[in-house]
Amino acid sequence: MSSSLLPLPRDIDELTRLLRAEKAESERLRERIALLERLIFGAKSEKLVSLLAEQGLLDLGDLTAVASSPKAANDEEVATPPGKKRKTGPASRNIGALPAHLPRIEEVIEPESTTCPCCSGSMHQIGETWSEALDVVPAIFRVKKTIRPRYGCRACESVVVQAVAPGRVMDGGMATTALVAYVAVSKFAWALPLYRQSQIFAGQGIAIDRATLGAWVTRAAWWLKPLYALLLAFIRSQPRVFCDETPLPRLDPGRRRTKRCQLWAQAVDDRPWRGPAPPAVGYVFAESRGTDEVEDQLKSFGGILQVDGYGAYETLVKRRRKSNAGPLRLAFCLAHARRKFVEVVKSTGSPEALAVIAVIAEIYRIEERIRGRTAEKRL
Repeated sequence: MSSSLLPLPRDIDELTRLLRAEKAESERLRERIALLERLIFGAKSEKLVSLLAEQGLLDLGDLTAVASSPKAANDEEVATPPGKKRKTGPASRNIGALPAHLPRIEEVIEPESTTCPCCSGSMHQIGETWSEALDVVPAIFRVKKTIRPRYGCRACESVVVQAVAPGRVMDGGMATTALVAYVAVSKFAWALPLYRQSQIFAGQGIAIDRATLGAWVTRAAWWLKPLYALLLAFIRSQPRVFCDETPLPRLDPGRRRTKRCQLWAQAVDDRPWRGPAPPAVGYVFAESRGTDEVEDQLKSFGGILQVDGYGAYETLVKRRRKSNAGPLRLAFCLAHARRKFVEVVKSTGSPEALAVIAVIAEIYRIEERIRGRTAEKRL
């Protein structure tokens, strides 16, 4: 029988070096096998990244053929392999579970006759069958007529009494406070543009142009401005604040195109660790996302700022240090950091990157356990 093993070197030092190299390689393979087993057979929280068939990190013989890809993480989407059907659970339906807080309108449908067809006697009720269906009453536009009677004295005829007119969102306007709130919520919460709302009014025979609706929204914003300022002041007074920005195009008349602006979000949420601050979020519109903009927004804040890897935040910290404007520490997003390591694993299969992802998964598992305990305490 011929052996496939290569002849071993006779030099002791060379043999020692070869054994150490083989031992290191064996240890590295053990780590990768253990990590692969956690990826495939571990709990859902421990399934770090999806392994595609063409991205095998290690030749494990039959094991790679048996292994199935776990559910994709947030950083990736894995298509269903050809020839295989995607497993789907039962359809999510809401039959028989309509919200209890909704008002109920009962409709009783009686038979055409309650006379017994056999003996012609009178029949009595022995039970009932009922079902529920979600119904809607479309929005009804109405005219609210406010009447303020005047009273005078017949004896002296010198005194007239009348109730003070109730305040409205706009003095002398044709819209009630409820209508202005309806227009604003429809625009910003339900994404219904003002020109479409104008068409809806026209469908009811009410002629209100878009400019008038815009004036109502502007007035509502004027009323809400003090509350908005108070909300931002509360957020910036907390020791920890989350900050992020997202592009927001706005109309730019004359340019025949939109301008790319930014909507900054600043938020606090102590609920996961049962902190004292109630959750709150405030949005700040800005023309740009430069350092000057975020510096002007956070000039009254001093504490821990949770951000992504955008370089403007690091520049802001450096400026604070030079001007002694107050302490500011950055806490970078762990999800953004994990995304980079996932990209490295996909492109190179680096075991070091996989090890980092495993540590982050353990952190996520601990956080999930803490949130679960917090929820149990609340109950």
